[in-house]
Amino acid sequence: MVLATLAMVVLPMPPLLLDMAFSFNIALALVVLLVTVYTRRPLDFAAFPTVLLIATLLRLALNVASTRVVLLYGHEGSDAAGQVIDAFGSVVIGGNYAVGLVVFLILMIINFMVVTKGAGRISEVSARFTLDALPGKQMAIDADLNAGLIDQEQARTRRFEVTKEADFYGSMDGASKFVKGDAIAGIMILCINIIGGLVIGMGQHNLGFGEAIEIYSLLTIGDGLVAQIPSLLLSIAAAMMVTRQNTDEDMGQQMIFQMFNNPQALIITGVILFVMGIVPGMPHIPFLLLAASIGGIAYWRMKREKAAAEAEAEEPSTELAVQPSQKELSWDDVQPVDIIGLEVGYRLIPMVDKEQGGELLERVKGVRKKLSQDFGFLIPPVHIRDNLELPPNTYRISLMGVACGEANIHPNMELAINPGQVFGSIDGEATTDPAFGLDAVWIMESQREHAQALGYTVVDSATVLATHLSQLLTNNASQLLGHEEVQNLLEMLGQTTPKLVEAFVPDQLSLGVVVKVLQNLLHEGIPIRDIRTIVQTLSEYSSKSQDPDILTAAARIGLKRLICQEINGIEPELPVITLVPELEQLLHKTMQAAGGESSGIEPGLAERLQRSLTEATQQQELKGEPAVLLTSGVLRSTLAKFVKNTIPTLRVLSYQEVPDEKQIRIVSAVGN
Repeated sequence: MVLATLAMVVLPMPPLLLDMAFSFNIALALVVLLVTVYTRRPLDFAAFPTVLLIATLLRLALNVASTRVVLLYGHEGSDAAGQVIDAFGSVVIGGNYAVGLVVFLILMIINFMVVTKGAGRISEVSARFTLDALPGKQMAIDADLNAGLIDQEQARTRRFEVTKEADFYGSMDGASKFVKGDAIAGIMILCINIIGGLVIGMGQHNLGFGEAIEIYSLLTIGDGLVAQIPSLLLSIAAAMMVTRQNTDEDMGQQMIFQMFNNPQALIITGVILFVMGIVPGMPHIPFLLLAASIGGIAYWRMKREKAAAEAEAEEPSTELAVQPSQKELSWDDVQPVDIIGLEVGYRLIPMVDKEQGGELLERVKGVRKKLSQDFGFLIPPVHIRDNLELPPNTYRISLMGVACGEANIHPNMELAINPGQVFGSIDGEATTDPAFGLDAVWIMESQREHAQALGYTVVDSATVLATHLSQLLTNNASQLLGHEEVQNLLEMLGQTTPKLVEAFVPDQLSLGVVVKVLQNLLHEGIPIRDIRTIVQTLSEYSSKSQDPDILTAAARIGLKRLICQEINGIEPELPVITLVPELEQLLHKTMQAAGGESSGIEPGLAERLQRSLTEATQQQELKGEPAVLLTSGVLRSTLAKFVKNTIPTLRVLSYQEVPDEKQIRIVSAVGN
């Protein structure tokens, strides 16, 4: 098509071929317009900017080709330039070039001043806001990925859609300039053709002024109308494309549902039209006919709503069952506590009801799947129930029947979280993120893109709850592991390594000791995915000790590569913080005197040690490196308990837990 367009500019075209090209141009414009109407989302017609450019070039090339034919053969008669131009010049405007000129100018004003100008402004604003919101959307995708709500493939797909959306609106902003330039070119071509026709007709073909202006004006106006009608159709298509909402509905569905969904508006409109129709002097038939039509539509809508309400009211009306007599209490009436419980207020019930569009159940399932893969055992199901004693917008998370988290959320709003650096404030209800304690603001959904443009991470209420649940389960993973879970792990391991498992429990270790060791590992933030290495290590050390703490230390040594990989990946060098020898010896003596308890450290020494370790940890975090305290195996467990709650980001390792291939780099020594 592009090569044919270039050929039309250079080579002369016979009238028959010109008629076919004009007909094709009109058909192309109609196809583009109808595809735009039935497209559900703007991105489904992402090729629209390119199609718009090609159609504009085709129309301009036709203008050049038709101008050549009109000026060369126009003196021979009105049909010398083809039947399409003749029809538009004679039939459409009745052969009156003055009427045709007025009609042409009106079409140009509508196209240039109304449709094209408005569409260009919308394209410019949409492109600007889409590009400004791009970083925020990327951060929201990363937040969903980190929370386990989506996997890598879904995140990659959503990033591609976000980038594609930004490219589309940027292209539409440029494509609108083509439409605007085409409208201006149409006016200039009209003036040039009329002046050129007068000069050629009077100077070369000896036509009179009246005859020349009649012939060439009709042909020029017919040519202009043939070109401008497709131009107007494409301008309307561009305007509809940039004004569409990014929802999975075509334009007809949106207009019918949103315009005719309220019977009250239709009734009032019908009454007004009826009053106008009975006023003396007004055309009665059009107004009264339209009033009757709108009244009929309103009556039909009200009847449908009433039928739907009656059906909904009748649905739960079942026969009341006879109340059974009170039976004797039994152990069935004693309900065990839920391992993981989630209670919601009555306004949050739609979030957990699939029939009402609630997606929280799928989010919770995604959290359980991700944590099960990370920790190495199946996270128990989350029992969700409503609790009328809670405030309407409140939810409560409990573990083993004990509440460990509670927060208020707004189902119809979104939470804009301040990640640490934003470029302005946003109106809304100030609060804090329940999962990490960050400053946040509850905002309306319409403010989402503005908040993302300012640097906020915006998530919906279901994501807030799911992230809070994920964080609590991560911090309390050791409580979720019991005898049943450990037995299932051993049975799964026995399917691949039966010799390792067959004499392990209870011949070498009791199941309770194994459970305690695995709970200790989870409590220290170490996943138990490599259950084979753990069981093998415990089997080797079982003859030396049955103490869970000693066996935990042995299992940590067996998992040293996994532990270091969790800290700094595959980096060959491990930056560590150490204790000066004098301080380490002093702590050894203190631990021996106190029986290995960290509470036996002298308060002044404990305060100085905590302050020094906090400063060293902060320096490592500023460098973007992990904070690791390297000490002896005797002190490791005690110091790990000492810093767990006060300095949670500091990891404590013993010398035996560093793999041989890792190089140690001492970044600071505490106690100087």
